[in-house]
Amino acid sequence: MKAERKSKPRALAIEKQTHTESLIRVALGFGLVLLALFLALTQVRAAETTRILAYGDSLSAGYRLPPDAGFTDQLQAALDEAGLNVEVINAAVSGDTTANGLARLDWSTPEDIDLVLLELGANDALRGQPVERAKSNLASMIEKFQDKGAKVALLGMRAPPNLGKEYVEAFDAIYPALAEQYDIPLYPFFLEDVAGQPKLNLDDGIHPTEEGVAIIVKNVAPFVKDIVETLN
Repeated sequence: MKAERKSKPRALAIEKQTHTESLIRVALGFGLVLLALFLALTQVRAAETTRILAYGDSLSAGYRLPPDAGFTDQLQAALDEAGLNVEVINAAVSGDTTANGLARLDWSTPEDIDLVLLELGANDALRGQPVERAKSNLASMIEKFQDKGAKVALLGMRAPPNLGKEYVEAFDAIYPALAEQYDIPLYPFFLEDVAGQPKLNLDDGIHPTEEGVAIIVKNVAPFVKDIVETLN
């Protein structure tokens, strides 16, 4: 009888330990489920973010402007204010021609870009580069970005009038022609309402001030917003 009485507390202890271990296993399992749900939701949120690449020259690079005052930063702020879940990435390089942009495209383009804002050609025009060469370079970039799975939108440029009527007409026709050829959105002139306005440009008369960029973004943001909404 004494041995039997001794075995009961031991049996109760074993039963209590087993019950505790079961509770721990349940708690761990529940914790793992919560962790999996959290990671899944995080991935969904990340997947819903539209990644926009501004691929251009000094006009979109923020040349001689304070931090957060350039095109990409102001565009990010405008699209945030519009309630869009986007990330605007600055891949613009001051001084780039279309040839430079094409040469660096493969190694300077981040992965998983949804939309490319292609803003190149101004330096080609300023240097009087052959129109057909600029057009060919832009076409190659469009195709390369599309091969990467990105939608491309053209931000058009215009040649300075001092280059002569024939050159200006040929150059200005590049962007509408490419937009039609590749069936992609076109914003006709990136510097609309800013080019030729001394108060909206730096002392070089070419690059926009912070206020000039604000006008560019005010004009361009609705164009970009419409495209982003078609992607989602």
